[in-house]
Order: sequence, then C-alpha cells, then structure tokens
Amino acid sequence: YYTSIPGSCNFETQDQEWTTVCGLMQDPSDDFDWNISNSAATEQTGPDTDHTPGKGQRFLYVNSSVQKEGNRARIITTKLFPASLGVCRVRFWFWMFASRQTGVLKV
Repeated sequence: YYTSIPGSCNFETQDQEWTTVCGLMQDPSDDFDWNISNSAATEQTGPDTDHTPGKGQRFLYVNSSVQKEGNRARIITTKLFPASLGVCRVRFWFWMFASRQTGVLKV
C-alpha cells in the first residue's frame, strides 16, 4: 500500500495486484518480469527482511540465474510526475545476491 509520499509503495499488497496498487507495470518489451514475494519464497538468495517498518515482508525480485547475459527485467511507472526544481527524488532499497551471474541494476 502507499505511504503519504507520492509514488511510494512498500509492496505489502495482499489480495490486490502490486502493479495496480503501486502504479507500476511490467515493460512488455523486456525479456523477463519482476515478481513479488517474501524471504521464505526466495530461499537463500533473498534478504531476511525488507525496509518496511513493522511487519513488512514483501519485496520485488528477479531470478536472474536462469537468464542469458544481456536479458532485461524492467518495470515502468504508470503515474506522471510533474517537473520540479530539486524537489523530486528517487529513493529505493535493494539487495543483490552475490554470485558470478549477478548482473547490473540500472535506475
């Protein structure tokens, strides 16, 4: 659900589709998709917890171990944000499982 900051989402959606709730969409032209899950489902490769205060447990992830080099997973915002002078910021938390197959995260 959302916090009071426009564009903010913590992915703690239960019965609703996270893309709709968070105002995001999978890029139809990418090679594979982002998924939503928790640390129990990602086994040893995911973080133990997420950044959400309280009982937050859900986060977006990609399993790049089954992908080819150069493949992309991309999400796009469906909300338009007005231009601003030094007011707009992008802030996110990320965790990458270290392996020889780990790719690059671009924002």
